[in-house]
Amino acid sequence: MHYLPAVEIEPTSPATAAVIWLHGLGADGHDFVPIIPELGLPPDHGIRFVFPHAPDMPVTVNGGYVMPAWYDILEIDLDRKVDVAQLQASAREVGKLIEREIARGIPSERIVIAGFSQGGAVAYQAALSYPKPLAGLLALSTYFATTDTVALNAANAQLPIHIFHGKQDTIVPDLLALKAYLWLRERGYAPQYSEYPLGHNVFAEEIAEVGRCLRAWLQPMDYKQ
Repeated sequence: MHYLPAVEIEPTSPATAAVIWLHGLGADGHDFVPIIPELGLPPDHGIRFVFPHAPDMPVTVNGGYVMPAWYDILEIDLDRKVDVAQLQASAREVGKLIEREIARGIPSERIVIAGFSQGGAVAYQAALSYPKPLAGLLALSTYFATTDTVALNAANAQLPIHIFHGKQDTIVPDLLALKAYLWLRERGYAPQYSEYPLGHNVFAEEIAEVGRCLRAWLQPMDYKQ
């Protein structure tokens, strides 16, 4: 089976959990590797980090320039007109990565999906439509582009979700993050929301909070009684 190419960071102890983390537009899987030591995880965390690379494609709003992208962005407006079929295809590729982790011996309940900006839109689609229960969803500086089309799966009706956003984000306005937050609450989810007085990037305080989420959702197996 073909899988998205990815940077994989193995834990020092045998892997008992996994985080699949999607980068933003124009970046690649190396983008978030440097934050792993900043997450404050215990030495025996047992988490395999998988950072897939998006394929190269022309992006309409960037004049058709070819760059790493999870889907085409057709118009930059408040609601972001995107190529939904491409986004759904990318989410299916993430689903294949989840299945690969399960085949490697990681229970689905110990797999977290994370995404920044464009990668976060794919993470929403992939996690909430996935047919097996996952450990959590981290949505960083992003928006939920497929609320009109996503087929929510009951397996993840109780999925822990944490949304992170900068109040001064001029690339993805915080109104889009709040819109996703309210949409989720209206459908019975219980997302957490953290905002920061900064822009479209990841901050030290935010990284620390991500680490707290991972410690809570993916406690070392020895501690789960």
